[in-house]
Amino acid sequence: MRSAKAVFIKQLRDTFKNRMMLVQFIIFPIMAMIMTELVAKADSEIPDTIFVTMFAAVFVGMTPLSMTNTAIAEDREHKSLRFLVMAGVKPYEYLAGVGGLVLLICALVSVVFGLIGGFVGMQLVYFVAVLILGSIASTLLGATIGMLSKNQQAATAIGTPVFMTLSFLPMIAQFNETVEKVASVLYTQQVNILVHDFSMNSTKPFLIIMANIVILIALFALAYQKKGLKNG
Repeated sequence: MRSAKAVFIKQLRDTFKNRMMLVQFIIFPIMAMIMTELVAKADSEIPDTIFVTMFAAVFVGMTPLSMTNTAIAEDREHKSLRFLVMAGVKPYEYLAGVGGLVLLICALVSVVFGLIGGFVGMQLVYFVAVLILGSIASTLLGATIGMLSKNQQAATAIGTPVFMTLSFLPMIAQFNETVEKVASVLYTQQVNILVHDFSMNSTKPFLIIMANIVILIALFALAYQKKGLKNG
């Protein structure tokens, strides 16, 4: 795993150089905290956790996808990925390095969300686990989009409508049955369902999320093999 570690360290340095990436990880918890304190807790008819679960679900669909997408597209644009592939870095090693950092930060942010929501014990563990699973799927999708994009500009153009759809479709699904049926196959819809109701039978939602992850792993591996040595 030396290659994965080297990629992880490289990505860590790149991330701290790009402050806009870091902002993406803190903006949603801040918004959740403000809305919780000023709106939810001030109105007895609004559940205290409603804004935490809402922004957490949006975070999962948007931030890890955007960050991974941008990071990999940047590597392709600057030809860093080409050199890594020629050095024998395998798809899983590269993904573990880039995605590992994204998921580590996502895990920390998920804990922050949970603490803002007042979750403790197994509720907190469950909440964080759901968000991490969703983040894994978003990271894989972002990695695939980044791999297939010629540069950062193209990656942003493709990635933005994708994460906007994944993030906000579950919200629309709450008010439209047709949209709900369409969104039911998406991992973000299942994450949204799971974090809003801890008492429900979680078997089906978890299976759908895992199916999404398996498909996205396969897509990334194909994209890496096809585009890894190409600059455009």
